[in-house]
Amino acid sequence: MRSASQRRRHTLYGLAASLVVAGLALVVLWRFPPELYGFYPRCPVHEYLHLECPGCGTTRAISALLHGDPAAALRCNALAILFVLPVAAGYCAVALRRALAATPFQWPVVPVPAVYAAVAVVAVFTVVRNLG
Repeated sequence: MRSASQRRRHTLYGLAASLVVAGLALVVLWRFPPELYGFYPRCPVHEYLHLECPGCGTTRAISALLHGDPAAALRCNALAILFVLPVAAGYCAVALRRALAATPFQWPVVPVPAVYAAVAVVAVFTVVRNLG
């Protein structure tokens, strides 16, 4: 059984590795925009059903943000820019704060009503973006 300090170190190493991987992914997106390079995976929902899933355009949206074009990012995927990225950033900030605290690490718990609300927002967004 691991001691508390070993668990804490393991958690910090995991967070550090996650930050490095995320940083590398952002560098790749910045250096190789999806509009110019075709090595990014295609969405199977869009490929086979010709519908835009809730995630369609997120890679292009993040690339547009990295290149300083928030208007293009919103056109690519408004849900990702206005909802998913801020919520994910907040969650990661809370997790990082907890990991750096002197107490044993616990992942932040997302309340069940928030999960239901997120599913409803994603469903409405998906329907609306495929109607137009």
